[in-house]
Amino acid sequence: MSKATKRKHVVKEVLEDCVTPTEDQHIMRVLGSNGNNLHEAVTGSGERFLVSMPTKFRKNLWIKRGDFVIVDPIKEGGKVKGEISFILYRDHIQNLRKLGVWPEGFQEDHTSSERNEGTPKERSERKNEEEDDSDSEDDDSDLFVNTNRATVLYSESEEETDEEDDDEEEEKEKDEGKA
Repeated sequence: MSKATKRKHVVKEVLEDCVTPTEDQHIMRVLGSNGNNLHEAVTGSGERFLVSMPTKFRKNLWIKRGDFVIVDPIKEGGKVKGEISFILYRDHIQNLRKLGVWPEGFQEDHTSSERNEGTPKERSERKNEEEDDSDSEDDDSDLFVNTNRATVLYSESEEETDEEDDDEEEEKEKDEGKA
């Protein structure tokens, strides 16, 4: 199997499958990367330990600080006490909350739309109002924003371009006069 085909199947599996953790698996939040495909993670009860990224995910999928994963425990592990078996995305998290298997320690980690108080009917009415107020039909709020790059806004005033055009014309006239 080629690398591209393998990558396609791994990504498809993670994005489309809805997995519920078994009794021995844990849902954990990634706190950071320690290198060598090791990540520090914390359980819902606050227990911290290192987990490893399996080879099928390496160079195919990435996780960052704050992401949620399902971890298989490694009983004989010294420092590394688990291996990531599944990476959870927003849809997976919502599904696990509906099923009631989401850990109590992570209940306060709702997205901004889930934090709205009121009945589900009131929330849907507010959402409809927000959609009506928006200028565009596409909502880009869930797109990745690279915070490592400074945002630079370029603006040109018409006055500067007029002065530059005048300067260029004067230089052309001088050049023509010399010739």
